[in-house]
Amino acid sequence: MFTGVRKRDGREVVFEEGKITEAIFKAAQSVGGEDKQTAMELTIDVLRYLKNRFNGHVFTVEDVQDIVEKILIEKGHAKTAKAYILYRDKRTRIRETRSEMMDAVAVILRETSRENANVGNSPSAKILQISEVASKEYYLKRVIPQEQTEAHISGDFYIHDLAWYGKTTTCLQIPLHKLLGEGFNNGHGYIRSPKSIKTAAALSAIILQSNQNDHHGGQSFGFFDRDMGVYVEKEFERQEKILRESLEKLGVQVEEEKFSQLVQERVEDEVFQAMEGFVYNLNTMHSRAGAQVPFSSINLGTDTTRGGRMITEKLLKAYEKGLGKGEAPIFPNICFKIKEGINYYQEDPNYDLFKLSMQVACKRLFPNFSFQDASFNSIFEDEVAYMGCRTRVMANINGPEVTDGRGNLSFTTINLPRLGIKAKGDLSVFWSSLDKIVELTIKQLLTRYDFQKRLKVKDFPFLMGQKLHLDSEDLDPEDPIEKAIKHDTLSIGFIGLAEALIALTGKHHGESQESQGLGLSIINHLRRKCDEASKKYSLNFSLLATPAEGLSGKFVSKDREVFGEIPGITDKEWYTNSFHIPVDFKIGAIQKINIEGAYHKLCNAGHISYVELPSAPTNNIEAFESIVQAMYEADMGYAAVNFPVDICKECGFNGVIDTEVCPACGTSGKISRVRRITGYLSTLEMFNDAKKAEEKNRVKHMEI
Repeated sequence: MFTGVRKRDGREVVFEEGKITEAIFKAAQSVGGEDKQTAMELTIDVLRYLKNRFNGHVFTVEDVQDIVEKILIEKGHAKTAKAYILYRDKRTRIRETRSEMMDAVAVILRETSRENANVGNSPSAKILQISEVASKEYYLKRVIPQEQTEAHISGDFYIHDLAWYGKTTTCLQIPLHKLLGEGFNNGHGYIRSPKSIKTAAALSAIILQSNQNDHHGGQSFGFFDRDMGVYVEKEFERQEKILRESLEKLGVQVEEEKFSQLVQERVEDEVFQAMEGFVYNLNTMHSRAGAQVPFSSINLGTDTTRGGRMITEKLLKAYEKGLGKGEAPIFPNICFKIKEGINYYQEDPNYDLFKLSMQVACKRLFPNFSFQDASFNSIFEDEVAYMGCRTRVMANINGPEVTDGRGNLSFTTINLPRLGIKAKGDLSVFWSSLDKIVELTIKQLLTRYDFQKRLKVKDFPFLMGQKLHLDSEDLDPEDPIEKAIKHDTLSIGFIGLAEALIALTGKHHGESQESQGLGLSIINHLRRKCDEASKKYSLNFSLLATPAEGLSGKFVSKDREVFGEIPGITDKEWYTNSFHIPVDFKIGAIQKINIEGAYHKLCNAGHISYVELPSAPTNNIEAFESIVQAMYEADMGYAAVNFPVDICKECGFNGVIDTEVCPACGTSGKISRVRRITGYLSTLEMFNDAKKAEEKNRVKHMEI
C-alpha cells in the first residue's frame, strides 16, 4: 500500500505496518489490555487515515505517531492513548539525549573542552571527557530528582563535577606522615617506609598521583615540612654513616667541626635534589588515565625544626629555579602558612623562610599565603591547611576538628545574579527566592550524599584501602564508607555577588557602602543556612566562595538568553567569582583587601582574594610584604598576589613580554604566558573564552 516512510534522520525505509500493531499492543498491555485483535483493527484505521491524508506521498515516522494518537483517542482507548503518548515522549527524550551527547562528543573530538585549564589535549583526555558527557546525561536523566535536574540545566544552580556524581568524592588532605611512616600499597605491591629523603620525596609524589585516581578534585599535604622533616633527620644519619665509613676506609681523620660541615653540605644537596625531583614529578606524572597531572597542594612554613626548615627552604628554592629551561612549574600549589611567633615578625625563627617565600612568589606567583592567626583559623588547636584554589576543611560536627584525613564531598553553586535580576530591586522577593534555592541546594547535596555514603571501601582502592581517611581504619573492603565521609564537608557555593548587588541596588560592593552592607548580609545569611543544615542533618554543611572556572561563563550565557543584555550584569562574558570586586573595576589594593577581607570568615568551606600588579615586584620585596601584611590585618584566611609571568620556552627568559618575540634570545612564537585561574596556575592558551576575556580586563590594583 505504501512505498516507504521517512525516518527522523531523513532516510527513507520500507514501511512495516506490523510495527504500528506492535506499538499499540504494547501500550495496551501496559494498562492491562491483552486483545491483539483490537490492536490490528486500530492499525487498519491508522492505515486508512494515512492513505486518505497523504494520497501516495511519502510520510514521516512523526506523521504515523500523530495519527496513532488521534485514532486511539477517537476510538475511545484513552488509557492506551495516554500510555502510548508517555512511551513516545520517553523515546523522544532518549533520542534527544543521544543527539545532544553526540553533538558534545563531536565538539570534544575537534578540541578538548577547556572547562578545566589543566586538562591536556591528549587522546586519553578526549576519551575521559567523552565518558564524562555520557555520565552527566545518565545522572541528569536517570538519577537526580527532576526538580534538581531542572535547576541545574536552567542555571539556577550548578552541580559541580557532575560526571563523577555518585562514584567518588572531591578532595583530601592526605596524612603523609602516616603513609610514609607505615608504608603503603598502591596496587602493585607493598612499599615500605623510606630510608632517605629522595625516596621519601618520590613516594610523596606517587601518593598524590595514586589518590588522584580515586578523587576528581585536589590532593594536598597539610604539613609537608613537618612530615618530610623526619626524613631529613634520617638523611643526616645516613650521610653521617656513609661519610664516616668512607673516611675510615681511606684512613683519613677530619676534625669534628669539619666533619659536621661536610655532612650538612651533603644533606642540603640531597634535600634540594629531592625537592627538585618532587617538583619535576608533579609537573610530569599523569593520573586519570594520563589526562592530567595531579591537582596537588603543599602546605608548609611553620615547622621550626632543623628538618622542617630545610624542607621549606629547599622546596621553595627548587620551585624558584623552575623546570628544565626555567619554565614556571604549574604544580604543586604551594600554600605558605603565616603565624605570629613563628614567621611573621623579623625576630620570629622562620621569618627568613617567609622572606624567601615572598622572593619566590615574586617570580613564580606561588606560594599563596594562609593566615593561621585569622579569627576563624586561630580558634582550632590544629593548624588550618588550604588546598587547591581555596578549599578549607576544619570544623567537624561528627568528630575531631583536624586537617589530615578529611576533605570536601561535593559542592553546588547558586547563581546569585539571577536571583538579583528576578527580584527587580525588591529585596523581599530576593530573600524569599534565595531561601527557596538554598533549600533546594541542600536537598541536592543530601541526594548526592545518599549515593556517596553507600559506596564501598573497595570502590576506593587507595583512598580507603590504604586508610587515608579519618575513621576508615576499621573498615573492610565490603563496608560502606559513610563512617569515614561523615567527617567531610558538603558545600554550598555562590557566584556573582557583585552582579547580584548591581541588580538590587545599582552598585556593587566596591562602589557603595550600602551595597557592601547588603553583600555581607547576603553571605552571612547563606552561612547561617549552612550552620542550620549542619545541626539539622548532623553533616558538615559549609559555605564556599566558588572557584568558577567554566561556570562564570556558563551562568552569564544562560542569563543573557533569558533576560537579555543588562549593563553591569550580563553585558560581559563572565560573572565575578564569589565575593570578589569585579576585575575591571579600578580600586586600590588596600581598599580591595579591606572590602573582601570581611567575607573570608563567612566562607568556612574556602575563600581566596587577590591583588593584581602590573609586573613581578622582584626588586621591591618590601612592597610585596606590605600587601601580605594588609591581608593579614584584614582578617583574611587565604590570599595571593597576581602579575603576568611570561617565559620564553627556548631560553627561559622570565618577565613581561608584550610581543611574541623573546627580548633575550630573539626566538619568535615560543612565549608561555602563565596566569592564575581560580587559584591554580595555567598557561593562558588553556583558558576558556570567558576566562580569557576576564583576564584581559583585569585592572592593576597597585603600581610597584
